[in-house]
Amino acid sequence: MVQGKERLQLLQKAEFFSLLKPSSLRTLTAYTEEISYPPDTYLFRTGDPSTCLYILIKGSVSILVEKEEPSGEEEIARYVEGDSFGELDLLTGSPRNASAKTLSESTLLRFPAEGLDLSQFLSKHPNAGARVLQSFLVVIAGRIRKANNLLKENSPWIQEIRKQVYGDKLTGLYNRTFMEERLPELLKNPNHPVSILMVKPDNFKQINDTYGHEVGDKALVRMASTLRSLAGPRWIIVRFMGNELGCILPETDKEQAEEVAKSIQKAYHEMDISDLTGGVPFQISVSIGIAVFPLHAPDAPTLIGKAHELPLIGRERGGNQILFPSERGER
Repeated sequence: MVQGKERLQLLQKAEFFSLLKPSSLRTLTAYTEEISYPPDTYLFRTGDPSTCLYILIKGSVSILVEKEEPSGEEEIARYVEGDSFGELDLLTGSPRNASAKTLSESTLLRFPAEGLDLSQFLSKHPNAGARVLQSFLVVIAGRIRKANNLLKENSPWIQEIRKQVYGDKLTGLYNRTFMEERLPELLKNPNHPVSILMVKPDNFKQINDTYGHEVGDKALVRMASTLRSLAGPRWIIVRFMGNELGCILPETDKEQAEEVAKSIQKAYHEMDISDLTGGVPFQISVSIGIAVFPLHAPDAPTLIGKAHELPLIGRERGGNQILFPSERGER
């Protein structure tokens, strides 16, 4: 049986109690109980009230959830010596959402002991209780952060959801929603300029009218691929709407953005789509609207709106234009 100093050391090794001072741990030990169980014993089942947490001294415990088809249980976690479990249920007071069963002869430390509850400990020892609750919250917050990071970075289904929500199926670029949600995060420091380029073909209607919308779609995919090949490592490229493509260029001022726009125009001027037009040469001309944070707008919606309106003005002026916001849409 674990007594005195050993029990104190055991509590200190448990994640939820590791931040506590020795004085708080000594108070805590009086509310713990050591229990031994034979193999295949249920410590609790799904739906049982959450009255305690466990620290495994010896043996192993399986956490099980019920399966719909076929009937039975499925293991979702396994705990070994030194592990603790049941903490979150105890803290929230919610019913158990899984079952726990010993896999071998096991000895566990239970807190609070049988016949006691957490509220008794908290009311009789408010200082130690406050430290216990704080420790619980710190550990739970850390677990949530780790889980969120894991989901964001490594989970295939999260990546697939992001692809469905933020991806354009035709071009493979990000979509307008992604631009509108991502851009505000980049506009936090006025000392770091961010440029928005909106790129729109002047003569795309001619492709659709002459060769059909299927060829128009293929030409747009070619445009997206060409723009992607020009992109710097921090560029964000989107299909904003229709045949209009957008670029977010962090750390890029007005003069730098204009040079980028010229390189985009040159790339489209040289792009060959004769394989799409039955061998007939066709040169795509684009007008590009540029708006720069904080020079032209202090926020994302205004910045996008100003850049978005300019390519149509460029087309009306004969096309192949690069425009910045002003009262008349001039540089």
